[in-house]
Amino acid sequence: MARAILMRFLLAVLLAASALPAHAVEAPYEKNLLRLAEILGSLQYLRNLCGEKGDDWREAMDAILITEHPDPDRRAQLVGSFNRGYRTYSDIYHTCTASATEAIARYMKEGEALSRDTANRFGN
Repeated sequence: MARAILMRFLLAVLLAASALPAHAVEAPYEKNLLRLAEILGSLQYLRNLCGEKGDDWREAMDAILITEHPDPDRRAQLVGSFNRGYRTYSDIYHTCTASATEAIARYMKEGEALSRDTANRFGN
């Protein structure tokens, strides 16, 4: 259920992003989007480590890249943020622990709030 909520808010962020001019130097929501990418990377690793099999979080990142259609430098920043989130936990956690499940809960909450706030602030 939490994943569905986060995905719904992610969709709202993507819709808000698509309403902005395509040639802006830096989107006003850029920092939020980079943080969301990092959260998605963290969730991709942690959720799979703790029993959720699949690429839902990587697919959410792909959806951001498709919607944003960033130039190569910006794409590298977004992908780098996702990978940083993923690597941060893959270097530390090799089994699902109570700490890992707590990190999942924190990231789900932060990602949901970030998505909601970004959509509310920058959406139509």
